[in-house]
Amino acid sequence: MTRLLGKTALVTGAGAGIGRAVAERFAREGARVIIADRDADAAASVAAKIGDAARPAVVDISDEASVEAAYADLVAAGWSPDVVVANAGVQLFGQDAKAADLDLDVWRRTIDVNLTGTFLTVKHSVRAMRASGGGSIILTGSPTGLNGEGQDFTAYSASKAGIHGLARTVAAAYASDGIRVNTVVPAYTETGLVSTISDDPESRAAIVGRIPLGRAGSPADVEGIMVFLASADGEFATGALFAVDGGMTTL
Repeated sequence: MTRLLGKTALVTGAGAGIGRAVAERFAREGARVIIADRDADAAASVAAKIGDAARPAVVDISDEASVEAAYADLVAAGWSPDVVVANAGVQLFGQDAKAADLDLDVWRRTIDVNLTGTFLTVKHSVRAMRASGGGSIILTGSPTGLNGEGQDFTAYSASKAGIHGLARTVAAAYASDGIRVNTVVPAYTETGLVSTISDDPESRAAIVGRIPLGRAGSPADVEGIMVFLASADGEFATGALFAVDGGMTTL
């Protein structure tokens, strides 16, 4: 398994969940991996588990100074990424709500991390990749940005819809620079982010019941498509949405 041999990949939100699974899979495929997370201990722990092929980076994606400084450090150290997975995000359970009931502060906090944070990651990824001859950027989307799954999560759903649009715009703008940009859309995936649902049997059954393949997703379900998009196998794919959702968005 060496489909990413010679590549350097940065994964945001890699301290846990989907980000961690993808970072570990990339390392197994031969890549050097930057474990980017705002939780320094989590980033260090995952990097230590992977070993010499990994490097932790403490980054607050909602803060441009933090993102810019992280990229400058990586470039200076010879770790300029040619693959970036913009995966970090928040879902504010118990606070996000239907539009008429949504506090502006919750809207802003969600958009700041999920959409603005993804934009800043993409912005500085593009700058680094243009200087080095191109690369692959992969964004983590959501069915909530495509259909009515997120009716009680207005801010989260809007942020993910924005990410889908951002990917297509950036893909078109920088194709001539050899930069590919795609979005992976997982289904309901059981990680710590969604423990409010996974710990409630009734809520869990309701959402799993809307997945035609009949089960929840796991971080491992997302790894393969990420490897494809990061590798030479995906070199003609850009500006696309790749649903890995058990058929959830077909309904």
